[in-house]
Amino acid sequence: MTIQHNIPLQPLNTFGIHAEAANLITINIEDQLAEVGAMPQPKHIIGGGSNILLTTNPGGLVLLNRLKGIEQIQEDDSYIYLRVASGEVWHHLVMHTVQQGLGGIENLALIPGTVGASPMQNIGAYGVEVKDTIQSVTFWHWADAKMHTYTAADCQFGYRESIFKHQLKDQVYITSVVYKLSKHPVLNTSYGAIEQELQTMHVTTPTVATVAQAVINIRSSKLPDPAVTGNAGSFFKNPTIPIAQYETLKAQHPTIPSYPVTPDTVKVPAGWLIEQCGWKGYRRGNCGVHPKQALVLVNYGAALGTDIWQLSTDILRSVQEKFGIELEREVNVW
Repeated sequence: MTIQHNIPLQPLNTFGIHAEAANLITINIEDQLAEVGAMPQPKHIIGGGSNILLTTNPGGLVLLNRLKGIEQIQEDDSYIYLRVASGEVWHHLVMHTVQQGLGGIENLALIPGTVGASPMQNIGAYGVEVKDTIQSVTFWHWADAKMHTYTAADCQFGYRESIFKHQLKDQVYITSVVYKLSKHPVLNTSYGAIEQELQTMHVTTPTVATVAQAVINIRSSKLPDPAVTGNAGSFFKNPTIPIAQYETLKAQHPTIPSYPVTPDTVKVPAGWLIEQCGWKGYRRGNCGVHPKQALVLVNYGAALGTDIWQLSTDILRSVQEKFGIELEREVNVW
């Protein structure tokens, strides 16, 4: 196993932040994990690098996840089960399932990152969360030097949440995920602009392929390409607030949108809150807020991770002051 030293991380994070790994190991096979686990240094895992903000040069070991493989392990009348290695590119998996006519993750097309991040973040978009297709997650636990497999229930999934972001944070290395995909898809086209985009595409009978393409079109039209403008997608979570608080805000801001969560709570779009505070399109030196989507913070070329962190802090403060709502960052900060 090779340990590389003083490796630039700019090509390995979608924000394009200049940082350097003192020690980097590329993980190509699961057998490497036992040897890595015996090393005492702190461990940081990079897959697609699409959900991290580097504010310093990470110490310890940086592990570059390159585990590969997509394998059908089970089939019944209604579903096909795929075991997918955690280093597979997420969008490639989506297109693989779409080509087979399998339903479940087509609304999650073009989300950057690798498969290993999907259960960690419980990624979601356009009315779909990946938790609804995950059958199990297998991971290596650093402390006991063993593989474990958790069911979806074990993973404690929530909105952009899982056990891997809390109790098991920094304690495990996700190696593979099993997805349960439908042979008879029930399409979800009611969220966002999917139906409108399908009409623009002149699609009258949607399929998983046309829904995926509609999502790709929508995301491409309003989200910056990390290859052109550094970003990590949505930087903030949409907050959930009590109905009573929402009604008070609605009296003051009649156009405030919401989505029901429980009988007592609603979700408010963070992008709307940020835009109302005047941040959409704002630029500060080499970083800023994307002009088409206020949820997305961007690196215009030479921003430091600390610059973006400070901008996000100022945004959090202004939303708190104007609406009394505390936003939460979605990205992982190193």
